[in-house]
Amino acid sequence: MLTQPAPSQQVYELAGDDAYTLAEFEAALKAAGLAALLADSGAGAARGGLFDDSRQLSTLIGRPTTPLAEAMTQALAQAPAAN
Repeated sequence: MLTQPAPSQQVYELAGDDAYTLAEFEAALKAAGLAALLADSGAGAARGGLFDDSRQLSTLIGRPTTPLAEAMTQALAQAPAAN
């Protein structure tokens, strides 16, 4: 599908071979001691913990980053029309 010259109108749901429920996923996170970490990460992000105005990415790639609104506009313009 990714190597085809023309875009496919088919929708693919990509998942692993072994299915699980959200409850099973939560239980696995708790068993691994990661549930609290993920909850703390989400809370930290809500408090601005992901804010970074250092412009390190721009420095690394040698150009300004693309603003989110512009990237979304470009992606939507390139997306095939919905039926």
